[in-house]
Amino acid sequence: MKKHHRKLSVLIVLILFCLNNTQAQNPIIRNQLTADPSVRVFNGKIYLFPSHDIPTPPDKGLRKKWFCMEDYHVFSSSNLTDWTDHGIVVSQYNVPWVDSTSYSMWAPDCIERNGKYYFYFPANTKTVGPNGRKNFGIGVAIADKPGGPYVPQAKPIEGVHGIDPNVFIDKDGQAYLYWAMGNIYVAKLKDNMLELASGPQKIENLPQKGLKEGPYLFERKGIYYLTYPHVAHSIERLEYAMGNSPVGPFKVAGVVMDESPMHCWTNHQSMIQYKNQWYLFYHQDALSPNFDKNRSVCIDSLFFNTDGTIQKVTPTLRGVGTTPATRKIQIDRYSNISGNGVSVAFLDSLDTFKGWKTLFDTQGAWVRYNAVDFGNKKLRSVQVRALSQQGGRIQIRLDQPDGPLLSEVKIPKGNQWATTDVAVSNYQKGIHNLVVVQQSNSPVEIDWVQFKR
Repeated sequence: MKKHHRKLSVLIVLILFCLNNTQAQNPIIRNQLTADPSVRVFNGKIYLFPSHDIPTPPDKGLRKKWFCMEDYHVFSSSNLTDWTDHGIVVSQYNVPWVDSTSYSMWAPDCIERNGKYYFYFPANTKTVGPNGRKNFGIGVAIADKPGGPYVPQAKPIEGVHGIDPNVFIDKDGQAYLYWAMGNIYVAKLKDNMLELASGPQKIENLPQKGLKEGPYLFERKGIYYLTYPHVAHSIERLEYAMGNSPVGPFKVAGVVMDESPMHCWTNHQSMIQYKNQWYLFYHQDALSPNFDKNRSVCIDSLFFNTDGTIQKVTPTLRGVGTTPATRKIQIDRYSNISGNGVSVAFLDSLDTFKGWKTLFDTQGAWVRYNAVDFGNKKLRSVQVRALSQQGGRIQIRLDQPDGPLLSEVKIPKGNQWATTDVAVSNYQKGIHNLVVVQQSNSPVEIDWVQFKR
């Protein structure tokens, strides 16, 4: 290969890597729609297996105000901050038994056994069932690596009709498959992970009224937690039940997350422990506030009480993970704000993937963004992308609104976005909260803040 061709190939790979990398804050994936997160830790990394919402294609004869999902992507991260998209791993167009006109590839799951990775997914079948309809089957695709490529099996799992598969392998090596269809069911799997080893068993003692779906089971300190979305009132909330075995009996124990403050009709969950901390993965409709069938995956920390019960999680914008100061810090994904004078809006309401901006309109208003890593080498300047039609002034401080002053930034007058670069006067190493404080009465809009060495 000629030298300039090698350079071009390397450049293309780097460009594609950057395009497939997404960063922290909620929602965690910002360049496409994701939902129904299933997460696993494989080889020291977190792998996220979500479903993939897309806008309804025109002229397909599909229900336009409903879920539309044609494939699955896999994402991975080693720090909960940077997420790499491994691309499409299964599509409705390459699974022999799936009706490729149904766009019904709903919530999946994945698990490892004996060095193989088994990806479970629901979809509408090509064949018509006894009820005269095309039913949901659950299929399996197998890979040698968690990021794929995955090879779908020719047929779905026999004896299973439903959605939202979840797989759990107990300490004795027995694997279990959970799924939903009106109720939540469980069955043992054979060692090949492709066939049932027992008949489906309905899980009893769960709420009788209201939709239940999306089972996800995990074990902690000998307690088995069955978690599930449930419509107790008008939209789904995340609930859980506790038991002494993978098949129960279970006792309903409480609520993991209340109904979405964004009024997203669905939610879907998974929980993992990673580096001594538990996390809740879920979804909401932040990138599509006017259509809650287009959703996005989020993460927040999960904590347990001493008796093993789960502390209720309140969804946040900030999410989890540490943000390097040298990255663009999206302060609109704040940890806390002052009581008034601050709001958040889309940069472009017609293209929500461009993200949000923070609007300051009152002197003294502030935004705090937690856990920024300033490193051990001096940061010499800070850049702020902002807009202020009358011109404005902000301060950048550490930890609290009256904490150490890093920089004071004058925002130039104008009606276009501009990036202002000023010196950092009081560098402090380590991890700190970043606080942006409005110092003028003229409105200021901020897109991001970024430090330079």
